[in-house]
Amino acid sequence: MSDAQYKLQQSLKANIRYLGQVLGETILAKDGEATFELIENIRKAAVKFHRENDQDATLMLEKLLKNLTPQQTISVVRAFSYFKHLVNIAEDLFAHQQARLNEDTLAPGMLAHSVDEIARQNLPFATIESFFKDALVSPVLTAHPTEVQRKSILDIEHNLSFLLAERATLISKREIEHNGLLIKGAICSLWQTRILRFSKLTVANEIENALSYYKTTFLEVIPEILQDLERDLNKQYAKDLAQPFQLPSFLHMGSWIGGDRDGNPFVNGATLTQAVGMQSTTAFMFYLKELDSLRRELSISTRLIGVNPEVLEMAKLSLDQSPHRMDEPYRLALNGIYDRLVATAKQLLPQIELREASNDAKTYASADELLASLNVLVDSLKEYGGDGLIYPRIGKLVKAIETFGFHLATIDVRQSSDLHEAVIKELFHKAGYDFNYDELTEEEKIQTVLDELKQPRLLFSPYQQYSELVHSEIDVLNKAREMRKRFGNRTVRQYIISHTETLSDLLEVALLQKETGMLRGIWGSQKIQLDLNIVPLFETIADLRHAPMIMGQFLSLLGIRHVLRNQGNEQEIMLGYSDSNKDGGFLTSNWELYKAEVSLVELFSQAKIKLRLFHGRGGTVGRGGGPTYQAIMAQPQGTVDGQIRLTEQGEIIANKYSDPKVGRQHLETLIAATIDATFNATLQAQATLDSTKRRAFETVMEDLSTTAMTTYRSLVYETPGFADYFFSATPISEIAELNIGSRPAARKATRRIEDLRAIPWGFSWGQSRLLLPGWFGLGSAIHRYLNVDEKLTEARTNTLRDMLECWPIFKTLIANVDMVLAKTDLVVARHYAHLVTDKKLRESIFSRIEREYALTTAALNLLLGSTERLSSNPQLANSIRNRLPYLDPLNHLQVELIKRYRGGETDEKLKLAIQLTINGIAAGLRNTG
Repeated sequence: MSDAQYKLQQSLKANIRYLGQVLGETILAKDGEATFELIENIRKAAVKFHRENDQDATLMLEKLLKNLTPQQTISVVRAFSYFKHLVNIAEDLFAHQQARLNEDTLAPGMLAHSVDEIARQNLPFATIESFFKDALVSPVLTAHPTEVQRKSILDIEHNLSFLLAERATLISKREIEHNGLLIKGAICSLWQTRILRFSKLTVANEIENALSYYKTTFLEVIPEILQDLERDLNKQYAKDLAQPFQLPSFLHMGSWIGGDRDGNPFVNGATLTQAVGMQSTTAFMFYLKELDSLRRELSISTRLIGVNPEVLEMAKLSLDQSPHRMDEPYRLALNGIYDRLVATAKQLLPQIELREASNDAKTYASADELLASLNVLVDSLKEYGGDGLIYPRIGKLVKAIETFGFHLATIDVRQSSDLHEAVIKELFHKAGYDFNYDELTEEEKIQTVLDELKQPRLLFSPYQQYSELVHSEIDVLNKAREMRKRFGNRTVRQYIISHTETLSDLLEVALLQKETGMLRGIWGSQKIQLDLNIVPLFETIADLRHAPMIMGQFLSLLGIRHVLRNQGNEQEIMLGYSDSNKDGGFLTSNWELYKAEVSLVELFSQAKIKLRLFHGRGGTVGRGGGPTYQAIMAQPQGTVDGQIRLTEQGEIIANKYSDPKVGRQHLETLIAATIDATFNATLQAQATLDSTKRRAFETVMEDLSTTAMTTYRSLVYETPGFADYFFSATPISEIAELNIGSRPAARKATRRIEDLRAIPWGFSWGQSRLLLPGWFGLGSAIHRYLNVDEKLTEARTNTLRDMLECWPIFKTLIANVDMVLAKTDLVVARHYAHLVTDKKLRESIFSRIEREYALTTAALNLLLGSTERLSSNPQLANSIRNRLPYLDPLNHLQVELIKRYRGGETDEKLKLAIQLTINGIAAGLRNTG
């Protein structure tokens, strides 16, 4: 460790101690000495127990927690919860400082390293230019119900983050004292702010929450990244360029909020319209703010410098012809642009509140027209020695408009395939057809829909009576068509089909688009065009296995090639990490995803159609979470190819993007991974030179996967009473009562695991500190593989170590399990198990979990050569180790409180305390959703 790194480590410890001290002082001042001493005693007992495994400390901790009054419980839970929030702030600052420290080393995962690496490979610039022309990197924000923090809390924490970063730069005692007072005020505000919502989030609330990250991070940071990358590429390839390279906008935000109807009855055509309107308002307000600053800054006088005739012409058209500014054409031109943008905003968004009155300025027909106006100014600045004026603001604004347009982010529309089928059935029935669509065979469904697609008339009639479902689904597509017309085609581009199981699931969406005027041309003709790209989502293990066959059938249909050609000759496919994990377990989910990707890449490569994969990843490892760079680099060769979309969900959004500095790091990592996965020469060589070894590894993985899935499903789906165990031994029921999302926790009101959403499934296991979806089955798989024949054990051990050394998918898989087990605690989990009143069921299931945990731990110890978890990542290991003592009291309290609550106690403070523990544990684990 270098001196600089050591100083950073010490700074992190000092910041955590300092924030904890200020929190303690705040509690002492507000709640008194008795409460403060109680919290301190619990903290000391928890730390002693965890670090020394002191049994007396355990007894003391349990005694202290058991004797708490309801009000004391709330104070203790809030104190431990807020402390972990403060630790998160300090660690995020440390991560950012460390990244800055490492900038000159150009480590993998850093964007500058990726640019340096492709230049080192001596790739022709034409290859780089082609890559960025076709590239797409798109984080997609979703509103899944695992974000337990209120926006008010996030805003305070954002301010604290700024103040803590500022503190490291201060010199004088007075400055430091002033900063300390502001930090004390922020923590006092935090302590006196309600941590939980009292009412359930609406879709509008979720939209507003997501937009806060655009205001703090995306609108500022993404244009900066694109400008800096463009500058770096021009430096690297200066000798190859006749003129400067203009980097196309390839980093685009996506959103499901307001368009994701799968299982959410509150999302409809109205929320889609609302989401687009609120997004567009955010974009316009940002552009107007930047233009207002620009017209103050670009005070260039024609008495000193020349300008293009086009700029002078724009200046003449400005409504502002003040004699004081007649020699300042840039200002006058910008005034004109500003007025036109105000007029455009008021035309597109009648509800927008602007201080400017309506004017007679000509509106912009599109964001491209606005760009053209700004580029006239940019070109003039370049021509007349004003290059230095471009980078600070106008260049960033141009990149922003290229990226965000008038729509801000592309909203995906999503619905479940079974509801599409129900709508199509009703449309056929009301149109007079004498068959039940849902009773047809798959072949008959395909032919029926294809025949209907060729018909010039519609099934839907405005004079017919339909169910609410039909009206709702038709209305969503009608609204999507209207929004595209008003705000541009990028506003809504994808229609995602959840639970895609058959070819007819894709064709039904094509027919629904025809019914709403979003299919143009005759099916089968060369001019056929669908407004929305049909994106199948393959989620379960069976669906993943069938994906290549279904897409092969899709590509072979008459007319589909014309559809794809008219949408850029590309097809997007979404892969579900959450449901495949809940269905088949961690190892099998990862393996089936890998196999599906390989087969799909081969299929589309042969068809000469570009494939873009959309990864439905969550926060937990069990839902595809884990380090982003490693996850993308572990993708099979050819699956990234310059394009990737992936979901950002729940509390992960706040962790990554509430701070613009941290947000920039994550976005740069995402771009770097996309570049490296496409161009990395080492990976390409590995994929082509060692095909024999790779096939041998794949055979081993198939063997491991079979055992892992059998082990997992035997417990989860084939053990009588397992659902009762899960609902008793985790806080799933209490989580469902939290106001943390507009969407219900289950698809149906049952206690079947099959009907439970994958998100609360993983969230609940995290709360109980078992994190079962992130590891269960791996231990049995490796144990059986190694011990099927004693003569083969040594050779097979070496094979697994070889896989760990040089196969990215296996290396990433084991690294993620290593991290999950570092957070898993069977002692705490056993406390939760005691919530199961059936002793026989409890012991039967928990003993199986213990055995599998022991096997998994043994497997990791063998492969990694260490009994310590995260031995290769001491920074993360230390972070988790320091968190656990502060998690244990919350877990113990949660169990005790749930026991009382389920026992019939009705005190509202009891329910509040349970919900506070859920928040605190989520903050401590960080990636829980």
